[in-house]
Amino acid sequence: MPDSQAGPTLELRRLTLAALFLALGLVLPFFTGQIPQIGSMLLPMHLPILLCGFVCGWRWGLGLGLLAPLLRSLLLGMPPLYPQALAMAGELATYGALTGWLMGAHPWRDWGRLYRSLLGAMLAGRLAWGALMVFLLGLGPHGFGWSAFLAGALFNSLPGIILQLAIIPPLLVSLERAGWNRLPRAESEAA
Repeated sequence: MPDSQAGPTLELRRLTLAALFLALGLVLPFFTGQIPQIGSMLLPMHLPILLCGFVCGWRWGLGLGLLAPLLRSLLLGMPPLYPQALAMAGELATYGALTGWLMGAHPWRDWGRLYRSLLGAMLAGRLAWGALMVFLLGLGPHGFGWSAFLAGALFNSLPGIILQLAIIPPLLVSLERAGWNRLPRAESEAA
């Protein structure tokens, strides 16, 4: 295929996949929505954003991470816009951007790089969430302190963290082995 046709076709594929990941980000929380504590533990909106960063690249992951929690909040009322959806938007944007950026143009078959990219994105996303919660709620006795950060970023969400580590890398490697190749990156995007 000539390069002039590859660009629009590739961008259309990325747009289509990003729309699929957005739909998953809006729908998956319904499976845990009846019990909010389960949803906050399993982090269902995080999975499609992380996948989007890996599959579509850092730009799409960043955009979708910003959009998904805000759109879900405005359309469905959950998560509440202030402060949860605003902080989640920063967290998920960090997830989506870093999974794509840290992975670069390397193949999914590299399990070590895949896990390092995922863990790096998850750590940075949690730190972004904590920083935004401090910014939105402030510090102090009625603000967002260290114990609230540890509870929200680690202890309460440990099942979701384990789920992400257990599902995402094998899913991506399985897709690669099945012949569903990673979308090619532009040189500027892989850097």
